[in-house]
Amino acid sequence: METGINSQDAKLLRAAFQVALRAVATGNHPFGAILADANGGILLEAENTVVTESDPTGHAETNLVRMAAQRGYGSSLGKTTLYASTEPCPMCSGAIYWGNIGRVVYGLSQERLYSIFSNAGSRDTWIVHCRELLSRGERSVDVLGPALEDEAAEVHEGFWRAFLLSDDSPGAG
Repeated sequence: METGINSQDAKLLRAAFQVALRAVATGNHPFGAILADANGGILLEAENTVVTESDPTGHAETNLVRMAAQRGYGSSLGKTTLYASTEPCPMCSGAIYWGNIGRVVYGLSQERLYSIFSNAGSRDTWIVHCRELLSRGERSVDVLGPALEDEAAEVHEGFWRAFLLSDDSPGAG
């Protein structure tokens, strides 16, 4: 377990892995996100919907930020933590920042994800770390991860080779 995450973080990160598995069960990519309050209470869950919604912006994290905004959580998000099964991409990092989320804990690193993609035959990579991107804003967003990375990788192992060979493969997300 990475230094900096506690048992509550580990529990909620594992819950995000379960949301990622649920995304696969509904025909989407294996990414999940959870929004929790400062006490660890789950406020929202969101899964990737890129395939079923035919929307390349339907990443778990962007879906979660949209849901939080639509439900009026806006001003209270600075004290929340977003748990992401995989390191947020640049688009999701922007949504996290503009959504005013105060903390991010993620499982699988972008390098490890792209290693899995590469082993599955994909060459589609774009590594811009969320920690780096979120550190450039005027407001601080704490980022912890990768954490529980081997467990996070299990969600992706086997999925991408089969998916990349299917007709539903416009790219990752």
